[in-house]
Amino acid sequence: MSRFLASILFALAALSCSLAPASAAYPDRIIKIVVPFAPGGGTDVVARTLAQEMARELGASVIIENKPGAGTILGTQLVAASAPDGYTLLMGTFANAVNPSLNAKLPYDAHRDFAAVALLARSFNIVVVNPASPIKSIADLIAAAKAAPGKLTYGTYGTGTSAHLAGELFKHMAGVDLATVPYRGAAPAITDLMGGQIDVIFTTVASAASLVEAGQLRAIAVTSAERSPAFPQLPTVSEAGVPGYAAEAWYGLYAPAKTPPEIIDRLNRSAAKAVQSEAFKKLGTNEGLVMVAEPPAALDRYFAGEEERWRKVIQDAGIKAE
Repeated sequence: MSRFLASILFALAALSCSLAPASAAYPDRIIKIVVPFAPGGGTDVVARTLAQEMARELGASVIIENKPGAGTILGTQLVAASAPDGYTLLMGTFANAVNPSLNAKLPYDAHRDFAAVALLARSFNIVVVNPASPIKSIADLIAAAKAAPGKLTYGTYGTGTSAHLAGELFKHMAGVDLATVPYRGAAPAITDLMGGQIDVIFTTVASAASLVEAGQLRAIAVTSAERSPAFPQLPTVSEAGVPGYAAEAWYGLYAPAKTPPEIIDRLNRSAAKAVQSEAFKKLGTNEGLVMVAEPPAALDRYFAGEEERWRKVIQDAGIKAE
């Protein structure tokens, strides 16, 4: 009888274990963060730093899979179609908020197919001109543009990128007409700016900070809502002549929809700790990042606000995906 009871207890214990949630031992294998850009860019650098710090905190391997293509749509779709088990994540960016307005049909729903994990960081662009340019402030830029409508040029790289839409928002709010000159990347645009072929760029900190420091570019403002500790001497576009102007890029971590709440919470806590690390502090200086480490609900609210803001800019400017 005792042997029979023992076998019954063993069977019940085994059944109990089999009914335990799969997330109980999370993570017990490799976690993959999909970056919908090519290696080497700002998003890739942020994601790799995040993966390194989260791996240390989670006690599991965290790897990066670069999946560029179709303006981030390819990599984003891959995550939307993945199992909601916490092992495939997406490094979301500004592009995720603008793609629904640029593309009439996406192969995923930007809201229903994803679960927010954490808003990690926000960043900004800087407005730069050639150091020989007579434009030394936002007021100068507005005055020059109004004096010769459609004559001043601003360089962009990538339809719907933060560098592009920051300029479009400026044109709309300042009431000026700048001619858009598209490039395939920041480097050729900056080369032409230094060569005098174009007049201004709203570009990323990473692409221009060293050139500003070397005197090869002149920075006249930052696009963030508040002054940046990295450039305390530079006014915001808002305080320099366009009240209410703010254009930010951002980084957020997402999982597929229906990922268990306890896994989302575990990932959020790990990500929040990661962005407070020394590695991220250094990255913040180099990339112009402001670490925020906010919970899923904050990312949902922020995303909704960004999506609405840029939808109007895109519609008013008649911008279409390439």
